[in-house]
Amino acid sequence: MRTTNPFDDDKLHEECAVFGIVDNEEAAALTALGLHALQHRGQEAAGIVSFDGVQFPAHREIGLVGDIFGRHSVIQRLNGNAAIGHTRYSTTGEPMMRNVQPLFADLEFGGLAIAHNGNLTNALTMRRELVHQGCIFQSTTDTEIIIHLMAIRRGTVVERLISSLRQVEGAYSIVALASNTLIGVRDPLGVRPLVLGRLGESHILASESCAFDIIGAEYVRDIKPGELIVIDENGVHSHFPFPPMPSRFCVFEYIYFARPDSMVEGTSVYEARKRIGMELAKEAPVDADVIVPIPDSGVPAAIGFSQAAGKPFEYGIIRNHYVGRTFIEPSDEIRHLGVKLKHSANRAYITGKRVVLVDDSIVRGTTSRKIVEMVRQAGAKEVHMRISSPPTTDSCFYGVDTPERSALLAANNDVEEMRQLIGADSLQFISIDGLYRAMGQSERDQDSPHYCDACFTGEYPIPLTDMDSDQDSRQLSLLSEIG
Repeated sequence: MRTTNPFDDDKLHEECAVFGIVDNEEAAALTALGLHALQHRGQEAAGIVSFDGVQFPAHREIGLVGDIFGRHSVIQRLNGNAAIGHTRYSTTGEPMMRNVQPLFADLEFGGLAIAHNGNLTNALTMRRELVHQGCIFQSTTDTEIIIHLMAIRRGTVVERLISSLRQVEGAYSIVALASNTLIGVRDPLGVRPLVLGRLGESHILASESCAFDIIGAEYVRDIKPGELIVIDENGVHSHFPFPPMPSRFCVFEYIYFARPDSMVEGTSVYEARKRIGMELAKEAPVDADVIVPIPDSGVPAAIGFSQAAGKPFEYGIIRNHYVGRTFIEPSDEIRHLGVKLKHSANRAYITGKRVVLVDDSIVRGTTSRKIVEMVRQAGAKEVHMRISSPPTTDSCFYGVDTPERSALLAANNDVEEMRQLIGADSLQFISIDGLYRAMGQSERDQDSPHYCDACFTGEYPIPLTDMDSDQDSRQLSLLSEIG
């Protein structure tokens, strides 16, 4: 796996974010700002496609949103009063320009730009069938499958999109732009987020509500699972083209992915993380002197833990936010020092103390081990670790980049073995029922869970059709290698 930050390989990573706006003369500039607020969901590449009444100007580039669209000359070329944008995190191989979204195609009804957050779990199967029919693929992203399916169908752009999505499986939030029509859709289970906002007379779609705050827009509501929303000159139109299914929103959005200042599924992410920390303190109390978050993602849960435990909260670890752009290709010696380059101990609040470290997850365990060691070296008397998610035992196939199961620490070790491996005096995770209680449920319903929690339970709510498609996987990997 390759990331913008070479020391950030012990976290799960979202793949991308989407943004779209219509009926605004500053559409491209507002899209760039919205993508900047969504940068945490993907740091490899970004793109914007606008519509000027005739053509679809586009700009896509490898890099960060600010570096790409901070240039006035780029935004000037993206004319029009409608635009969609995308930030991407690649999951295999090197970043490739042909995979940078939004993708664009000139179809029978006209131009279509499309951007997608999530994964299609039958993408390889569908790709093989489309290639057999004569379709020629230019990328390795599963978003292009939707374009080819739309191209071989009849009807309006909405009818083609609905017909195409009925052929695919997986998790997705999609924004598409056809002339002055903005379309948004979530998969029937609503695994990935998509929200609707308004700025004056302009309507906006985005992965998270924090994209509205940066441009002064109003959060209206979440797009519902299985809902397709069409925004054109006649207003906002809602369709439900799929059979209704129980919602299975990704619970990890609350734990880690979404920005704390976002509202997702009508819930404040910050408040949800605090409640998770409070529940964790009830389930896993520890006699300690100070509660220390592992920044930045562990902060809200640590605040909740501190409040419930009645113990002081302190920033005992300080994060350096700039290391990722300094060491793009670190040597082995520098990589070994990676945690100290990214985090440093605030000794005044650690020395001689019994410390509780609060983090959102343990994936490989390499970072946790080094942070525990760093805190001990700073003079901590005891180091306890509390995790605001259940053990991550299984890989995600719905739009989150996770290591293979064999590389997940919790998949191969029980909690005591994990404690020994990271060197903590104690280690506890929130239980799956405790997580659900923190989210307002009495417990996890075994027959119908409210969330997608496959990374903790191994129970996948959407079929994994491509799992055994080894030959197709090898073919796709070849495309990645030569890209």
